[in-house]
Amino acid sequence: MNEKQLKYLYDLKLAIEETELFFGDKPKLFQDYKKNIILKRAIERNLEIIGEAMNRILSIDPNFPIENAKRIVGLRNQIIHGYDSVSDENIWAIIINHIPKLQKDVNNLIDNELEIPE
Repeated sequence: MNEKQLKYLYDLKLAIEETELFFGDKPKLFQDYKKNIILKRAIERNLEIIGEAMNRILSIDPNFPIENAKRIVGLRNQIIHGYDSVSDENIWAIIINHIPKLQKDVNNLIDNELEIPE
């Protein structure tokens, strides 16, 4: 992995962590998300960042080992270009079902890259 890819992984990591921070100590509840326009837009922005960072990684290595990498880029494109077709339910499902796995994958890739061989 080159330095640019590692930098983009850190961008992914930061955007994911920031998204988690938006909820604070409160439980994640769909009804809270749905009625909070500021929270929705902030999360959408971080999903755009995640998608763009992934796009940049894939431009360097199209076979980069992140599951659903092209779908992550596709979500970014949908949020930016098809903003009127983005549903709260779709974004919520991504937050609950996909972001935790992506976070684990990104952290593992970063940790493996930073391991110092003995």
